[in-house]
Amino acid sequence: MKKLIARIFRRLYPMRMQTPPLPPKAVVIGAPHTSVMDAVLMVMAFWYAGRPLRFMVKNQAADLPVLGALVRALGGVSIERSQHHGVVEQAIEEAAAADEFLLVIAPKGTRAQRPYWKSGFYHIALGAHIPVIYGFIDASQKVYGWDSTPHMLTGDMKHDMDDIRAFYAGKLGVHPELTSEPRLKGEEQ
Repeated sequence: MKKLIARIFRRLYPMRMQTPPLPPKAVVIGAPHTSVMDAVLMVMAFWYAGRPLRFMVKNQAADLPVLGALVRALGGVSIERSQHHGVVEQAIEEAAAADEFLLVIAPKGTRAQRPYWKSGFYHIALGAHIPVIYGFIDASQKVYGWDSTPHMLTGDMKHDMDDIRAFYAGKLGVHPELTSEPRLKGEEQ
């Protein structure tokens, strides 16, 4: 049923879907994150590809009575963003124990513009020894999905983020004015 819904969506939605094969395990970046529609596009792309996904969502959305149940059914994992709760360590353990593990994270953490991305995606991928896939929505080119190349992080944050910045350069979200440059606070240390 999910594949059928995704096929219909793909034909009707005015953007092209790009869904090359994914590795069994990966952290998928969702960027630039500027609209609620970003989540819908990624869910449809994963359904079309026939791959299960989990994605992190702020607890305020996941804990709502009706909407929260839908978000959790789609693969949403509720995250309390105000303080550290061991989410990175838990995700690393889950990745190690699973045969398949695809976790989509919008590292900007909000649809609003912000100077830094959150680094959880980086630490999960590095700690679990799994690749990062560059997922994207590019409204300027009317395409969404993910890159075909899995990227293994080196542990050199500046170098890895330079690669990520190069990929996302010129990609504009649904609301271009809310697009933020990929940057982590740890790069400056």
